[in-house]
Amino acid sequence: MMKPRELTAEQLRRRCEIEKLPFRSTAELSELTEIIGQERATRAIEFGIDIPSYGYNIYAMGPVGAGKTTTILRFLKRKASTRGVPCDWAYVNNFQDPQSPEALRLPPGGGRALQDKVDELLRALAEELLKAFESKQYDEHRQRLSRQLDEQRTAEFKRLEAFAAQRGFTILQTPMGLMIAPVVDGKVLSREQYMQLPEERRQELEAQEPVLQEELQATLRRVRGLEQEAKDRLRHLDQEVAAATIAPFFQPLLEEYADWPEVVGHLRAVQKDIVERVDRLKEALAGQESAAQPGAPPWLPAEVPPFDRYRINVIVDNSGQEGAPVVLETNPTYHNLIGRLEHRAQFGTLVTDFRMIRGGALHRANGGYLVVDARALLRQPLAWQALKRCLRHREIRIEDPGRQMGIIATATLTPEPIPLDVKVVLIGDAETYYLLYGLDEEFQKLFKVRADFAVDMNWSDENIKKVARFIRTRCEEEGLPHFDLGAVAQVVEYSARLVEDQHKLTTRFAHVADIVREAAYWARRAEHELVTAADVQKAIDERIFRSNQIEERLRERISEGTIMVDTTGEVVGQVNGLSVISLGDYTFGRPHRITARTYLGQQGVINIEREARLSGRLHDKGVLIMAGYLGGKYAQDVPLSLSASLAFEQSYTGVEGDSASVAETCALLSSLSGLPIKQGIAVTGSINQQGEVQAIGGTTAKIEGFFEVCKAADEGLTGEQGVIIPEANVHHLMLREEVIQAVEEGRFHIYPVRTVDEAITILTGVEAGERDEEGNYPEGSVNARVQARLKELAERLKAFGREAEKEVKAEEAEEEEKKEGT
Repeated sequence: MMKPRELTAEQLRRRCEIEKLPFRSTAELSELTEIIGQERATRAIEFGIDIPSYGYNIYAMGPVGAGKTTTILRFLKRKASTRGVPCDWAYVNNFQDPQSPEALRLPPGGGRALQDKVDELLRALAEELLKAFESKQYDEHRQRLSRQLDEQRTAEFKRLEAFAAQRGFTILQTPMGLMIAPVVDGKVLSREQYMQLPEERRQELEAQEPVLQEELQATLRRVRGLEQEAKDRLRHLDQEVAAATIAPFFQPLLEEYADWPEVVGHLRAVQKDIVERVDRLKEALAGQESAAQPGAPPWLPAEVPPFDRYRINVIVDNSGQEGAPVVLETNPTYHNLIGRLEHRAQFGTLVTDFRMIRGGALHRANGGYLVVDARALLRQPLAWQALKRCLRHREIRIEDPGRQMGIIATATLTPEPIPLDVKVVLIGDAETYYLLYGLDEEFQKLFKVRADFAVDMNWSDENIKKVARFIRTRCEEEGLPHFDLGAVAQVVEYSARLVEDQHKLTTRFAHVADIVREAAYWARRAEHELVTAADVQKAIDERIFRSNQIEERLRERISEGTIMVDTTGEVVGQVNGLSVISLGDYTFGRPHRITARTYLGQQGVINIEREARLSGRLHDKGVLIMAGYLGGKYAQDVPLSLSASLAFEQSYTGVEGDSASVAETCALLSSLSGLPIKQGIAVTGSINQQGEVQAIGGTTAKIEGFFEVCKAADEGLTGEQGVIIPEANVHHLMLREEVIQAVEEGRFHIYPVRTVDEAITILTGVEAGERDEEGNYPEGSVNARVQARLKELAERLKAFGREAEKEVKAEEAEEEEKKEGT
């Protein structure tokens, strides 16, 4: 047999060539300002940001740690710096309909300034109005109006009294009001005296009474008219005083904001309302004064805010903003996005007003950009629907979600919606994107730009330099010691190991940054001025040590024999397959004993894992493909008449993936041929129906996992152990130095294969053999033995069938004889 192909030590890991690096340490490099390895995503983001059309919001798609948030924020801030600061926004009282506060557009960055000016204006107005209504001139006007009213009222009553006297009556003032009483000889008659009058006289007086009553009512109406007229004149006086008092205070603001008609309109509305409501303001100011005096009732509020209805509630303040806003909302609840209506308790109920409206992230991002995590958004009730509604209608409408669902029935408001002009960037993974795109039609219309972040980039000199600059930037920003050439090379190789590819480097720089920080920590512990390759390796080793407890426990169980895995000797129908276990941030490989048993029958290949419902769909598919391969190769001339069972021994959890199909095929071929398999060689790879070995994932972890098991066994590394891998996976290898050294010393071997024949040849030490022109395999080869065994099983099954048929016929004949005898 020809010696099988093996990988050399140089093929097991790509080295970063230090001599090609044009620097001695990262201290010599410039900081990194551009994005590494994300050309596709950056072009999509630039397009989405620049295009002004409706619906071109962005969904940034990629794995965790790919730098999506950092990249997007950097792009947005750069773009935002070229745009102007958007307007501030506030809510003010709607004097015509207080339940519908008005949205007020304010100068960019000037909202708080105007709010402070209005607050100061209102304080000044309260003082000046109080002085005006307490002034001597106002008091004289008020007294003059009062005297005029008294004189007019007295004249009306004198006229009434004269009218009554002419008819023998007088007007009396009683607790129940004015009354008419008869008079004789200047004296008011009592009831008894009145009844003693002659009948004729009483009739004369009674005849006058309706006229007097009518005149009394007319007089009272005239008096009430005089009082209302006086009251109107007094109100008019108050309004004139108020208008004259407040006008000088409003004039500077009206002139200052003359270019903002909405602000001017609101200020004039405030001015008008103050004049119209001056009587209530007087009462409130007087109450405020009395409440401030010592001895005021304890239930009276310490301060009555009569001017609060005129204040400005600024919900968007861009005073510290340079350029357009960029808002990252980390907790995208409904209220945090859209805003809220707050309430306060008053006499046992909840009330609110325009001053209790609070803005959300959309308000702060209006005129700029909003960045939201997609999954966090979808987890919040009503938030996703509310965001879509705002984007669809291009306005922000603050509503109480409890009122929408009919849960809470309290006094609430309907604020005027605010026009919305914003670019929204959702950050999420691919699964969330495809779910939204497939299930939500509005998502397709609103998020038309997909920024797809790659998980890797090419291993090139340019990208290596960028990685080094990335390290330099982390060191500068976080105060870490700089890295020497060996440390940079080690980080580059670790980056390639993360993506398991000798031609690629990871773009998940969050993981790279972690290693940079941890390596700097160990360098400081060792008192190194620069971080060295040993410090980086120490960080990697410690990171593994913190996470590999379960891996060590499994190795211990294998070493002590609790989990049965042989690393020496030969066994028929038994092979070591390899799997990968992922536990959070740590992934490791472990061997599994796979066994195959063949016997007479026609059931075909039985997947015990499937029968026990422990097999996943991909594993089932691999077994079915293997059955197709066996039928296509060995059942061209004779039927595939066998029964076979396959099992992962001591596996009590699910089995998924097709990477064990090559190992299962080899175990089955060993069982059929009777040739033992070397237990020191583990196998990984998937098979197709042509018998070709296909690439699988986790090759590096699988090799290292079996290497550790072999090393921990009693025999240790014997020089006969190794791993068979698909040739297509060779460029994925980034093995540890210990494994590479063992391969270089001949104590461990890695065999790349293209076909199942190559794999079974290595495992058994016997040539698989190829068909000749007549369709026969070389005598003694694996395939010849398998074919012979299958023919034997088919013949034995056929012979068994003939014997069984004879027995059945004999039994039938015996039964017929018994019937005839009867």
